[in-house]
Amino acid sequence: MPLPRILWVNPEGRSLPGIPAGPWENSWERPSTALSRLKHNEFDAVILQLAAIPEALKLVEDVRRAVPQAALLVRYPPASLREAVRLARQGVDGILTGETEDSEVILEALRERMQTRAGPKSQGASALLIGRSPGIERVREIIGLVGARRATVLITGETGTGKELAARALHRAGPRGRGPWVAVNCSALPGNLLEAELFGHVKGAFTGAVQSRAGRFEEAQGGTLLLDEIGELPLDLQAKLLRVLQEREFQRLGSSETIPTDVRVVAATNCDLARRIEEGRFREDLYYRLNVVPLHLPPLRQRVPDIPLLAAHFTDKICRAEQIAKKAILPEAMEHLCRYGWPGNVRQLENAVEMAIALSADRPELTAGDFPLPIAVRPAAAAETPVVSVPDSGLDYERTLAWIERSILEQALRKTGGNKKAAAAMLGLKRTTLSAKVRSLDAPAA
Repeated sequence: MPLPRILWVNPEGRSLPGIPAGPWENSWERPSTALSRLKHNEFDAVILQLAAIPEALKLVEDVRRAVPQAALLVRYPPASLREAVRLARQGVDGILTGETEDSEVILEALRERMQTRAGPKSQGASALLIGRSPGIERVREIIGLVGARRATVLITGETGTGKELAARALHRAGPRGRGPWVAVNCSALPGNLLEAELFGHVKGAFTGAVQSRAGRFEEAQGGTLLLDEIGELPLDLQAKLLRVLQEREFQRLGSSETIPTDVRVVAATNCDLARRIEEGRFREDLYYRLNVVPLHLPPLRQRVPDIPLLAAHFTDKICRAEQIAKKAILPEAMEHLCRYGWPGNVRQLENAVEMAIALSADRPELTAGDFPLPIAVRPAAAAETPVVSVPDSGLDYERTLAWIERSILEQALRKTGGNKKAAAAMLGLKRTTLSAKVRSLDAPAA
């Protein structure tokens, strides 16, 4: 069996002191030519050996897009927890710091990537989408059914529910997982630049176009293109996208040459596209062309059984990225997390874990005090989730009721600038009743 191949990327393009020994073959390349070499050669891992974190961040996204199936590691002097977490979020599988454990970090990253390659259909979704709630199991089921197809998928869900992770799982769940993965945020660029970003342009197509450039559709040939925030796509571009989806061909900006495309398009949005259609801001025909397979990501407040699994996953991930000893979340802290409403969903939970690890310093355990969560009570709606979800493990009724009451009082006092009379009127209470409740709850807003 051939040894794994590793490409080391450093400014010199050659072997440097301190390279860890291991059962693999090493090659070297400069940053300026690394992407070109990756397109024409297959590597099992890429290690960015750079002097500072900003240099690594510039390359990570391009390398991950070029070789989505390879392990990606970064070797640089020890950095802060925040920098390590930034790298982990961008798809880095490990961080090397020149210690004796570097070989073990490389081997672990290679093992994880090879396991993913061995079974992309069965492992792709489960490796990215953590949880066992009915909602997330349904998401996995749909991904398993359509992952190998070319059908367009429209992913919906609130901000922070993991729509891009679901799109990545779709990409991995079929033969296109061996091709490129390309993501575009449709709200990040103005319409004139977004068109060139998607379809590319020829030299002289517009002011500043000093050379021809391939667009994202060309870069994603044979793979998957995620159009994130699709609801923000300008109307004129919606018409052009519709044609690409129907005809499976496009033209670069400023060119009459037609380029065929073999790309699986996945669109994602957190907005109500039906309402945007009524408002004349989104084409109905494009909506139906995108919504061939609908995939809805449930909010975290509907996935309470998944919170302990997600919290433990994020804890291990951040500790591993920072190369610190694993920390445990105490039961009282986990109960605290399960009672919370999570308006920012999974992304907010990950940020909360990152903050808790920072606040815990050298302590091996995370307490409820390490998670100072903001008030997040949602009003109950007829067809939506109740204000509080009861986890399978149960909850403390009196404490939860007091927590809800405190939230209501604090919000009313905040909205009225601390005026108890106005706050009482807003809540339909007598002023004396509100004052008594504030005293009994020892509300900070009092």
